[in-house]
Amino acid sequence: MSASPFWLGDEPLVLASGSSARRLLLESCGIPLEIVRPRVDEKAIAATLLESRADPAEIAIALAHAKAEAVARLHPDRLVLAADQTLDLEGSLFMTPADRGAAQAQIARLRGKAHHLHSASALRRGETVLWAGLSSATLLMRPFDDAFLERYLDAMGPRVTETVGGYEMEGLGPHLFSEIVGDHATILGLPLLGVLYALREAGVLAGAEEIEA
Repeated sequence: MSASPFWLGDEPLVLASGSSARRLLLESCGIPLEIVRPRVDEKAIAATLLESRADPAEIAIALAHAKAEAVARLHPDRLVLAADQTLDLEGSLFMTPADRGAAQAQIARLRGKAHHLHSASALRRGETVLWAGLSSATLLMRPFDDAFLERYLDAMGPRVTETVGGYEMEGLGPHLFSEIVGDHATILGLPLLGVLYALREAGVLAGAEEIEA
């Protein structure tokens, strides 16, 4: 495990996510990671929650909990962090598009409108949930024409099926937008400040000491 001036844990944090953006965000904060991809049926969980009228933000939290629980079963003595992100267009849930055609249809619905990204995370050790949190951002997509959309899809290639909404804000995504309200980490899929708080409270990240008045 590489040395970090902030990490106090004896072992790396288990990250229950395959997202390279989340990995880079945490590693940039000096947090050593072990990646374990969770095996959960996200679409089935979301479908069940939609039937009970859960909104996209609630679904993001539920999926983060499900991923944390799945990986914590495999590593019951380790600290596990899971995350999920949902896209909310006027109350409608968007999932990661299955193919280029689905991505094209999603972006066509989003253009010219504001939507919300809800990024949720859960920290767990074994059966104990130590923390869960959510942060949201609002993004206004430009009203571009079909020719530009085709150009964008061509440039993105297979990556268009790797994120909700079919865009990456750390890549070509900014070409689609005219206004963004929210912090960068939330847009990339992690409520980072809340996660850092939770890790300090768990005693594995430096800086939790209270300053006496």
